[in-house]
Amino acid sequence: MKYQSQLVAKPYFIAAIGLFLGQILFGLIMGLQYVVGDFLFPEIPFNVARMVHTNLLIVWLLFGFMGAAYYLIPEEAERELHSPKLAMAMFWIFLAAGVATILGYLLVPYATLAEWTGNDLLATMGREFLEQPLPTKVGIVVVALAMLYNLSMTVLRGRKTAINLVMLVGLWGLAIFFLFSFYNPNNLVKDKYFWWWVVHLWVEGVWELIMGAMLAFVLIKVTGVDREVIEKWLYVIIAMALITGLIGTGHHYYWIGAPEYWQWWGSVFSALEPIPFFMMTVFAFSMVNRRRREHPNKAAVLWALGTGVMAFLGAGVWGFLHTLAPVNYFTHGSQITAAHGHLAFYGAYVMVVITMISYTMPLMRGRAANSPLAQTVEMWSFWLMTVSMMFITLFLTAAGILQIWLQRISDQPMSFMAAQDQVALFYWMREYAGLVFLSGLLLYISSFFIKGKAATAD
Repeated sequence: MKYQSQLVAKPYFIAAIGLFLGQILFGLIMGLQYVVGDFLFPEIPFNVARMVHTNLLIVWLLFGFMGAAYYLIPEEAERELHSPKLAMAMFWIFLAAGVATILGYLLVPYATLAEWTGNDLLATMGREFLEQPLPTKVGIVVVALAMLYNLSMTVLRGRKTAINLVMLVGLWGLAIFFLFSFYNPNNLVKDKYFWWWVVHLWVEGVWELIMGAMLAFVLIKVTGVDREVIEKWLYVIIAMALITGLIGTGHHYYWIGAPEYWQWWGSVFSALEPIPFFMMTVFAFSMVNRRRREHPNKAAVLWALGTGVMAFLGAGVWGFLHTLAPVNYFTHGSQITAAHGHLAFYGAYVMVVITMISYTMPLMRGRAANSPLAQTVEMWSFWLMTVSMMFITLFLTAAGILQIWLQRISDQPMSFMAAQDQVALFYWMREYAGLVFLSGLLLYISSFFIKGKAATAD
């Protein structure tokens, strides 16, 4: 760690991991409710567990992105953060807003929550992933603008590199596209059309820039490969990600009432979306193979390589499986979608945030890497989480294929609930794999508390 203000990242990362743990616990509750319908009812109904699970995912990843930005941008800009105090104030505001929102979901009926928080003034609630009350959405905008001011001033007064500029563009895009969460037209087609401007253009657009910048930063540090080489790769990857991701939004427009041409545009450009993720995999392995030094933080290197592979499988391969319009006609809204969503989020964004945390946390604690024992435990956690997520994806894929056959293709199609009964075995298997994932996450958290002789920081 070169600059004192980089320590601002530490509480962001700690909060991120804490909220990640909460997300997994509610995922397990939901998974059990698929097969034991009245589990924790009426205390935690399924719709509330789903809201908490998905909202925690978004919030903890945002904490991770912010922490990563507060760490890497000062180092790339070669100057202290513009205002560490502002960054810490935004941390507490964001954490308080996030916790208050989750408690609101759990303790207050959703309709009552909407009434209490001004949804009648500006109706923004009730849409998947964007269930946050109006004050929370406003709070997110305030936090994002304060962060962007802080980071932009740091970059403007310091060194400009490809990494900090790509990171900054990604974060600006994140903030700008979130503004569409305030637009809620009465027309359902328009509503879904612009809803994807937040959801898709985040995860398959500007978040990919943030991911690329974080991965490039860590690879420069752990491999010693020339910056020029890594920056050329970064530019090509993000160009492909933006070209395919922006127009690829069309694969969500097939069946919502949008013009027919989206079936062609969506299919063609979505079919190209695996390319930047494949390039990211080749990039990660190529840089590690060309490394000029053996970095003591082997766990961070493993997470970086894993990010490339799992992002390609989750976002690339599983995304491609059902992205073409003639295939999506049958798979839309099935468990195939859930399989892709779980592996894509884990492979692309969860793993890159953990890569950043694994590289930076030892440095913020005064060492180049954790002790060999701590790293061994962390690498075990990597394999437990990654392999169990692959099994979760495979079980959901099997459930989706059977669901589609029974419910949509069979000569005598079953009702939705009758088909769900037939795939219950896969839901049980998914739940067991989820418990293994939880054990991997607990092992990862425990690795930070393992003492031992560690390499000192440069």
